Amino acid sequence: MSDLLLIMFTVSEVVLLVVVIMFFLRLKKSEALLSGLQANQEEFIKRLQFNTQLENELVATFEQRQHELVTLNDEIENKAAELRKLVNLANDYAKSPQFMREIIRNGHRAGKSPVQLAKSSGLSLEEVELIIDQA
Repeated sequence: MSDLLLIMFTVSEVVLLVVVIMFFLRLKKSEALLSGLQANQEEFIKRLQFNTQLENELVATFEQRQHELVTLNDEIENKAAELRKLVNLANDYAKSPQFMREIIRNGHRAGKSPVQLAKSSGLSLEEVELIIDQA
């Protein structure tokens, strides 16, 4: 009976030893899986930080470009106002009697008929003939 007890204790010790070894193997596997997850988490955090940095740079660049566009728009509006002034001055000059006389005289010297000159200048035929006669 003592031999039987001794065998049972030995068998139970071996079974316990196998169970403990299995437990440690599973524990080691779990630790490897956990460290892999931690490494992936660190890599994910690094990617998130990198993406955040890129987003901040893009926002800063976007704000800078918006400011540049506002500045360019102001400059374009100033140039447009200057051009409108110049066009108005040119229109006023083109409507001046002196300028019209010069156009009609030059056209007459170039051989254009009074009818053609009246059509191109917007004056009546009588006005064109009067200007030609004054020359």
